[in-house]
Amino acid sequence: MNTTPENVRRNDKIRVGITHGDINGISYEIIIKSLMDQRVLEMFTPIVYGHSKVASYYRKSIGVSEFMFNMIKHPDAANTKKPNMISCYDEEVKIEMGKVSPVAGKLAIRALEMATEDLRKGLIDVIVTSPVNKKNIQSEISHFLGHTEYLAKEFNCSDYLMLMVSGKFRVGVVTGHIPLKDVPGVITEELIKSKINVLNDSLIRDFGVRKPRIAVLGLNPHAGEDGLLGEEEQKFIIPAINKAFNEGILVFGPYPADGFFGSENFQNFDGILAMYHDQGMIPFKSLSFQDGVNYTAGLPVIRTSPAHGTAYNLAGKNMASPDSLCAAIYLAIDIYKKRIEFEEISENPLQLSMLEEENNVES
Repeated sequence: MNTTPENVRRNDKIRVGITHGDINGISYEIIIKSLMDQRVLEMFTPIVYGHSKVASYYRKSIGVSEFMFNMIKHPDAANTKKPNMISCYDEEVKIEMGKVSPVAGKLAIRALEMATEDLRKGLIDVIVTSPVNKKNIQSEISHFLGHTEYLAKEFNCSDYLMLMVSGKFRVGVVTGHIPLKDVPGVITEELIKSKINVLNDSLIRDFGVRKPRIAVLGLNPHAGEDGLLGEEEQKFIIPAINKAFNEGILVFGPYPADGFFGSENFQNFDGILAMYHDQGMIPFKSLSFQDGVNYTAGLPVIRTSPAHGTAYNLAGKNMASPDSLCAAIYLAIDIYKKRIEFEEISENPLQLSMLEEENNVES
């Protein structure tokens, strides 16, 4: 399995696998728009896992006549100068733009399964997943919570983190796709400490931040007001922060979420750890919706995705922006290269010693 880029072919372009997501949403429109510029193809080799007739349907619906996919059966057959497609499904499909349908879920999970297997085999270097509808995938995979959880299970990874990225603004969440009522019962000192570790390691290895500064948000209003508005900060969050700090991680908090983002204090940190999904997603998407990227930190492989959803309301209207998908592709490529640099540093005892010394916190 190609878990890290140590076997990268330095003179070859990175092979980017792109899943087509929900065929009734905006995925095909943004994929086509992202790959139309020939100059983009000089940076990487795209391999889309999709359906040729669905692609043709959307190409016509947005008025693109000159764009075509190079159809292949195996990643090794990819043309490095063209956008390639592996067809995941040979039967005819009914496209219902803007609607939830079982066939859309079936095709979405089929593309994800095929791309994941090729990623596992090292046939593609990174994977970029287009938006899906979790509801219509349930008939194919019960309890499908999202790409993050799916890939963590596929690669036997228990310590991972959903990390939203935009420029130097990075927000991770301790608890992901679970009901809000369940959040307090899930949060523990061990879980928070694990997420801090994953975030810190990812900032160093994947983003090249040599001495990351991490902010941790509180769970309750005003971060609990010393226990007056909730005890989770005192029981779990502060002990986790203290333990991580004593181990050499520059982690601070807990900060009240409203004031933290309202005062723009977030700009002083390399990474931010929120306690639950909407606490992190609302400020992130408010500030970085157009070019935001969803990255799964902690995996042995590299996976990114646009920060937005299926956008059924825009399907087929030629109004969807490809910016977030482009950002997801570029981030995947950048992290791939950053991992190569980190591996090279790790193999050099002198450079590694200097890096470790730089990241130690003096007591």
